[in-house]
Amino acid sequence: MFQTFTETATPEHGPARLEQLRTQLHAHDLAGFLVPRSDAHQGEYVAPHDERLAWLTGFTGSAGWCVVLQAQAGVFVDSRYRVQVKAQVANCYTPVNWPEVSLADWINDAGVSGRIGFDPWLLSVAQKRRLDQDLASATLAPCANLVDVIWSDQPAPPMGKVIAHPPDLAGEAHDDKITRLSKALAADAALVTLPDSIAWLLNIRGTDIARNPVPHGFAILHKEGRVSLYMVQEKLDRLGAHLGPRVTCVPPDRLVEDVAALTGSVQIDPETCPVALFEAIAVDVVEAADPCLLPKAIKNTAELDGARAAHLRDGAAMVRFLAWLDAQPPGSLTEIEVVKHLEEMRRATNLLRDISFETISGAGPNGAIVHYRVTESTNRRVEAGQLLLVDSGGQYQDGTTDVTRTIAIGAVGAEEKRAFTLVLKGMIALSMIRFPKGLAGRDLDPFARAALWSAGMDYGHGTGHGVGAYLSVHEGPQRIARTGTVPLEPGMIVSNEPGFYKEGAFGIRIENLIAVEAAPVLPGQSVEDMLSFETLTWVPIDRRLVIAEMLSVAERDWLNGYHAGVLKKLAPLVDSDAGKWLELACAPL
Repeated sequence: MFQTFTETATPEHGPARLEQLRTQLHAHDLAGFLVPRSDAHQGEYVAPHDERLAWLTGFTGSAGWCVVLQAQAGVFVDSRYRVQVKAQVANCYTPVNWPEVSLADWINDAGVSGRIGFDPWLLSVAQKRRLDQDLASATLAPCANLVDVIWSDQPAPPMGKVIAHPPDLAGEAHDDKITRLSKALAADAALVTLPDSIAWLLNIRGTDIARNPVPHGFAILHKEGRVSLYMVQEKLDRLGAHLGPRVTCVPPDRLVEDVAALTGSVQIDPETCPVALFEAIAVDVVEAADPCLLPKAIKNTAELDGARAAHLRDGAAMVRFLAWLDAQPPGSLTEIEVVKHLEEMRRATNLLRDISFETISGAGPNGAIVHYRVTESTNRRVEAGQLLLVDSGGQYQDGTTDVTRTIAIGAVGAEEKRAFTLVLKGMIALSMIRFPKGLAGRDLDPFARAALWSAGMDYGHGTGHGVGAYLSVHEGPQRIARTGTVPLEPGMIVSNEPGFYKEGAFGIRIENLIAVEAAPVLPGQSVEDMLSFETLTWVPIDRRLVIAEMLSVAERDWLNGYHAGVLKKLAPLVDSDAGKWLELACAPL
């Protein structure tokens, strides 16, 4: 299996490791040390070598910080992880609600006036600036990574092989991408650190990060239309002549030296450029977004066609899984058994390259943990009367999928059905919306929450994230959230996943992937450019949880139309038993 169920970090190691780290603080005359979740590439996902936050504290979420002071240690987590962190860290660590409480505010409140150490490879330019500006008496001090000093059995850096991504799936030759992007640079060269940006730019894929087909490396995109790729040569031996003469492969240990030798001007993205590289630049710096971010987010025709094909294949696997799940007596399955069978269904396509993230299979109260990862110690039985939240996806060479369904196990209560229907109303609202070109995700986010808000309810995470084309399942710069400031453009793929979570009881989330497209022109339309969403995900939504009377006529029509589309598209792709289940699951309300 791709997924495992062992504990990757445990609370009991935290106190001893914290004391070891504090010994290093004394040895280096530091008042504190910053431990971010990030690695030197500043992407969301990190390899085992870089799981410093989890190793030190036990917290395994995909975002967060630890600030270790002489007398206190705070673990900073956002709303997705506030239930999870309580179970994962020992009481020597204090969970801190972040970003409501910033690192600087917390350090200031602690009255720290000394030097706070940090690894300059793990802090971005923008992060350091914010801290420098907001710290009252403490100052930041670059130093060796003190976690690495005490981590005696730290895994080696990943060395996954790199492969070429076929041009018919990429939709554009990498030479053409280099030409297009280099002409648009605001400087003579640009530093590119994000693994998925480099993979997209050069039409390559890798295995350095589990669930994400990306290689670790750095790149310099030059204005004259060439790329310097800093990657271990051993990883590139399967590429053959793919990269071509415009890409020069350079040993990674030359990166800082080469950055220091650049002439003219250098473009950096302050949100992703590590301080170590920024401080090596000896010429004028131009600050702008990573040049690959927006072009990568706007999928071309081949990438959208690949996404559609991947979602139909994945939808058929989901139907086979859901039909199997419904046939099992309540109480006969565990969360782990659910995950294993779903992966088997995806593997049966014979085209699955990996899952796109660790499958979330949360029964009852575990469903209220937004990014729950089932382990052998947390594994619950899926009992009658519970909701089962299953959030999963696949990595196929033609597309990346991400779908969440909340499923009734036996008869569930009125409270759960009411909450489910409110979440569904928000998901439908976003699916149906037409909006003027130029609006960003923050403008649309309220539509997904309005029904919940009207009932005094909400959810703490964003409504939608970008999704890559056989790349990272979380992709920027677009997002549907209060923080989504990038205008949505045709070709962007985003998730649509409102939810509701009652701690200790149940969790609800319904998620489809949707693609931005030009909206059909309406009679009498006065707004010149309108956009809408194409639905990519085709998987039945559990009708047993819907209170039909709570839906408007338009909402009911959308749900019935969606299920008619699911039945038409997927019935030819499944066997007769799953087909019979599918026909019932897609019956109109």
